[in-house]
Amino acid sequence: MRLNGVELAWGSASDRGLRRPRNEDSHLAEAPLFLVADGMGGHEAGAEASARAIAEFTGLVGTRLAPDAVQEAFARAARSVDELGSGSFPPGTTLCGAVLCEQAGEPYWVILNVGDSRTYRLFGGSLAQISVDHSSVQQLIDSGSISAAEAERHPQRSVITRALGAGSTATPDYWLLPVVTAERLLVCSDGLTKELGADDIGRVLCDEPSPQGAATRLVHEALLRGGRDNITVVVVDVIEALTDEESEDDTAGATLPRPAEQEGEAHGRL
Repeated sequence: MRLNGVELAWGSASDRGLRRPRNEDSHLAEAPLFLVADGMGGHEAGAEASARAIAEFTGLVGTRLAPDAVQEAFARAARSVDELGSGSFPPGTTLCGAVLCEQAGEPYWVILNVGDSRTYRLFGGSLAQISVDHSSVQQLIDSGSISAAEAERHPQRSVITRALGAGSTATPDYWLLPVVTAERLLVCSDGLTKELGADDIGRVLCDEPSPQGAATRLVHEALLRGGRDNITVVVVDVIEALTDEESEDDTAGATLPRPAEQEGEAHGRL
């Protein structure tokens, strides 16, 4: 398979934060899956909901996948979370992340999202948010009622409109992106983005050569800013992606260092 040309390095970090009694986030950082699920605070069994969502993807670790396999795993995750209950406050979770797949013989990222956890892409020093929040404030931004800056202070900034469980239909968004040498992906729960803006996140991702170092530092920075929620971060580097379709203009001059492995950091080639 053409995915043999993709070499990745990744790292992850998670903390319950300074105000929450437990960590209700779950994550998976093993090639080809890089996912974060944020159990919904104020609901029953939020930690179990996030763990169940992630568990439905673990059987795909180490395998070569088509995009359909991601959709099938998401459907299983939604059913598993729904089975937790349907009372007045049914448990729920967000789910966001990137999965390395093969489409028409070429490697692609399948980005999936439901809720307000996020996936970002850093390339050439520029950070872009790929996922779109399913939240009340995002709807206000889309309608032009408030600005992105105003959304950061809005009283409904934590109200999400889609989730797995929690009485939601759990309809995810998907994006299919080519894999590019020297890009860096970030998947995170909103415990990070509540404390750090995009400029601060981009600065850390640019400054830290190691994905594990970047993940650890982002969690640390979020704690220093207040740590009001659980914080989970997964950082993935594409060290090399050899494809016939890779554009020389797109990757010219772009490099990622190959640091010595840190504790918790992993490398892999599929």
